[in-house]
This record gives sequence, structure tokens and C-alpha cells, in this order.
Amino acid sequence: MPELRLVIFDVDGTLVDSQADILAAMAAAYAAEGITLPDRAAVLSIVGLSLPVAMESLSPGLDPARRARMVETYKDAYVALREKARMHETSPLYPGARAALDRLQADPFTLLGVATGKSRRGLDKLIEGHGLEGLFVTTQVSDHHPSKPHPAMLLACLSETGVAADRAVMVGDTRFDMDMARAAGVRGIGVDWGYHAADTLTADAMIGDFSELDAAVDGLIGQATEQDA
Repeated sequence: MPELRLVIFDVDGTLVDSQADILAAMAAAYAAEGITLPDRAAVLSIVGLSLPVAMESLSPGLDPARRARMVETYKDAYVALREKARMHETSPLYPGARAALDRLQADPFTLLGVATGKSRRGLDKLIEGHGLEGLFVTTQVSDHHPSKPHPAMLLACLSETGVAADRAVMVGDTRFDMDMARAAGVRGIGVDWGYHAADTLTADAMIGDFSELDAAVDGLIGQATEQDA
């Protein structure tokens, strides 16, 4: 019988193009403190990090109390945006994302997971908004783990599913995702449509479209199985 395998997805910049909501929520957090918002490229460069780490990266030396307020303002603004806007308009799934998730889930030996810098509240809103309930057997969020690229989220995915690291892949759009994968002993598949330049990812495989994902997953897990044999 084939061994189970696990495909773990980043969310922002990988499954959904959420930059409009991220930029708006970040603008609200900075405005509330009377601080000038860094430019768009700077904000998108920290997508994937947990919010406290992201804020510190964008504005080094912030007073901890002020940074904590900004984190909470961001979270509240993000949820408020989600309640007022249509998810499909402001945080749409990338073309082919849902079909790829459905194809992989249809394989009885493939499990799906999420490892995201989002909060539990933010991820739950996104899953509900896009009707993705029941697709993911493990979902790891920033509330309970150190920020990427620390491997804690991936290690928790492996532990919860009982899948070995060499039977798992991480799919993401940032160097934080790929560094996290390496730290956890998991192969990394980079996507070229996200928020970090493709040539900065140092992934084990790169894809330019979700139609290429199945072959990339098969190739990397096949390589690991052959090496172990």
C-alpha cells in the first residue's frame, strides 16, 4: 500500500492574492499610530511572517507596546474588511488553485495542510469565504508558533498527520516558506506568481501555474522515496 503523503500550502501569495486586504489593514495599523506606512514593496516583502515580526521588520525599534497595538489594529482591520467586502474580489484565489486542491484531495493517499503567518481568525475567515472547509487536515497559524522560517508549523503538520518529512512538501511564494521547509527537512515547491521574486526562493522545484503542481509533488516525493529505497 502506498504511504501517505502531505502537501502543505502557504496562503497569502500562494493560494490567494490577498495584497489588497494586507495593504489596507497595514495602512490602518500605521495610521492609528500616526506613523508613515512603508511603501507597497516593503509591505509585501514581509508577507508570511507573523505580525509582530513583520512590524519589527518594517519599522525596527518600535516600542513593544506600540507594536502590540499595531498588531491588534491590523487584525481588527483585516476582519472588518472581510466582513464588508467580497472575499472573491479582494482576496481571490489564484487561477487554478481550487482545481489543484480538489485534484490532490481526490487522491486517498494525499493529505493537505496549511502553514501560514495568518492568525486563526484570519485563516478561518478566508477558508469560510472561499468555501474551503474540509480540504485541510492540519492548519497551523501564527497564534501558536514562532514566525516563519522557524520550522515549528511544519513539524506540527507532520506530527498531527503522522507523515514523515520525506513524504511532505511545502508550497509557497516566499523565501520564508522555503527556509522553513529546509529547517523541517521538507522539500519546497516555489510558485512564481507571489510576493517574492522567484529567483530568491532557492526552492527544490518551481512552478509557474497550478497545472504544474501535481507533477512537481510527484517528482519530489518520488525522489525522496527512491533515495530511501
